[in-house]
Amino acid sequence: MQDDDFSLFKSAIQGVKPIKHDRAETGKPKADRAQIAKLRQSATVRTDVATVDGLSDQFVIDVGPEDDLMWARDGVQESQIRKLKAGQIPFEGSLDLHGMTVEKARETLWAFLAEATKFEIRCVRVTHGKAVRLDGKRPMIKSHVNTWLRQHPQVLGFTSCQARHGGAGAVYVMLKRTMMEGRDE
Repeated sequence: MQDDDFSLFKSAIQGVKPIKHDRAETGKPKADRAQIAKLRQSATVRTDVATVDGLSDQFVIDVGPEDDLMWARDGVQESQIRKLKAGQIPFEGSLDLHGMTVEKARETLWAFLAEATKFEIRCVRVTHGKAVRLDGKRPMIKSHVNTWLRQHPQVLGFTSCQARHGGAGAVYVMLKRTMMEGRDE
């Protein structure tokens, strides 16, 4: 019986060649710092196309990488913002703005919020990242998202996420709903 197992094994590995090196594949290569610096620099360059979406960059509120964000429109109950901060209002959509230019992030965020509003979604998560920069400057996308969300007419409030959902690198955003006809809430 054992000879039978050995011959089966031998026929199964026929043609297999032994590995000639003892190094493991470690995944993606290290980031090219010069390339990252160039991408960050290009992210600050404004394009000539001006979109009229109501989101102004005239005054951007600078925030730090680890700063918790929290804001609520006048009239929004504190208890709702506490629930939002505690992650007790489930988010029904998520957007990741990592690696985008400021202009691209702005367009993408505007379109995402428009889509969420169209589908009467109450809460979404926006991941902006913390962008701990080598030059010591503040995180660009995080600062812009913090400013833009305060200006968006459909945003009732936002707060930094629970650690399991991105912590200081993401925000829960509570949106207005018009209550579609026939909805039983």
